[in-house]
Amino acid sequence: MGQTIHPERGQWYKRLDLDASFEVVAIDRDEQCIEIQYYSGEIEEIDQASWEQLELTPIAPPDNWSGAFGTDNRVELEDQADSLESVLSFMDANNI
Repeated sequence: MGQTIHPERGQWYKRLDLDASFEVVAIDRDEQCIEIQYYSGEIEEIDQASWEQLELTPIAPPDNWSGAFGTDNRVELEDQADSLESVLSFMDANNI
């Protein structure tokens, strides 16, 4: 095992064992768990100990990172996509 990579909300990572990209969408420090969403849209909750065992590398967000949201409003989202927070706010405001 190499150096532990600390989870950061909004950061994309690549799991080397699965060759899969995901984003950290939530961190619960009290429960010591990390919620991730793979590019495919699948959501997984990982406890801190399991996170530390993963072989990860930080990556840049995919070109079409809104694909994970499975929405037909991609063009509209991408127009609004100056940050993840702005997209999430847009989605909340439009009940997406």
